[in-house]
Amino acid sequence: MRRRTGLAVAGVAALAWGEWLNWRWSRALVGNGAGAAEAVVVLGYRNPQATANLINRWRVRAGIRSIAADSAYGSRVIFSGGATSGGAAEAQLMADYAKSVLEFDGRVILEDQSATTWENITNVIPLLEDVDRIKIVSQPAHALKARAYLRRQRPDLAERLVRADDYHPGEWTVVKPLLALYGLWTLRGLKADERKVSL
Repeated sequence: MRRRTGLAVAGVAALAWGEWLNWRWSRALVGNGAGAAEAVVVLGYRNPQATANLINRWRVRAGIRSIAADSAYGSRVIFSGGATSGGAAEAQLMADYAKSVLEFDGRVILEDQSATTWENITNVIPLLEDVDRIKIVSQPAHALKARAYLRRQRPDLAERLVRADDYHPGEWTVVKPLLALYGLWTLRGLKADERKVSL
């Protein structure tokens, strides 16, 4: 009985820890920028099949719900990600899912050359120059890494970063502890000042 109770407590603690860490990452390195024009950058995930996979479908939904209601007509959604395994580009697969399944009819821009997160940021920079607010959408740890990369490459544009709607309590709860562990591993290379807000 004690063993079961201990396992249950440990399980609840792990779930709470995963929720907390993902919540914190979703709010790191962002400000409260204002302005009508915004860009929502949705980062792709490895996608060798011919349609958007589970992770990319979720990222598309999170990207669309990240569009601010008061700036819907001044928003652009940028799908970023190149081809994997010789198939279609992640950006194209995500855009197809947004339009054909979610019936999204807003402004879409494709960045279909990137193979890494660093390249995602490098290649979307020219598409961000004229916007007031920038939202980067992915799982919270990955989005934080991308925001840190924008801060390194273009500190002036990083000042325009605001929070995306890519964290919801209770969403992915069961796997959030695993996402948190993976996030800690992927964020280990951040500079000291960026690491302070990631832990």
